[in-house]
Amino acid sequence: MKPVYRGTAVAIVQCLMVLSVAGKYALDRERLPRVWARAVPFDPSLFVRGRYVSLRLEVEAPAAAALGNGAAVAWTPARIAAVGGRLVATPDPNGTVHVTEEAARTAAEPNARRWVLAEPAAFFIPDNVPDPSRRAAGEELWVEVSVPAKGSPRPIRLGVKKDGAIAPLELR
Repeated sequence: MKPVYRGTAVAIVQCLMVLSVAGKYALDRERLPRVWARAVPFDPSLFVRGRYVSLRLEVEAPAAAALGNGAAVAWTPARIAAVGGRLVATPDPNGTVHVTEEAARTAAEPNARRWVLAEPAAFFIPDNVPDPSRRAAGEELWVEVSVPAKGSPRPIRLGVKKDGAIAPLELR
């Protein structure tokens, strides 16, 4: 076989692999449950990766005492699920994600605590769009995620919650 044909065959195989991954994520986006989760943005840009917003997703912990067991821990294994339109973490020693407790850092509740996913989610944004993580007073950044049975949630789109309603952002 000539080198040109071998190179073409390798290129076709690589394209098929990329298309299969893209197809899997598109199928997951359609069939997996979706929820809006409050996002805590940090580190909005990294030269090597391009322009993105790194998000720590808040989760509800129905058994908050069981997650931390009353001790100071760096993180706790858990499973996440979409329950009643909320992102909920349930303690599980075989869990595929980790949750951690951190200070809420709000002026209204200076001693409040919240549970967030330990692994941040990256949401890539175009170069010509202003940084969506910088919000005006009274606005909160939220992210719609698809929730797989195992693994971390996958961000779909960003939104802003103002006056109790979430409005999706147009970032194109």
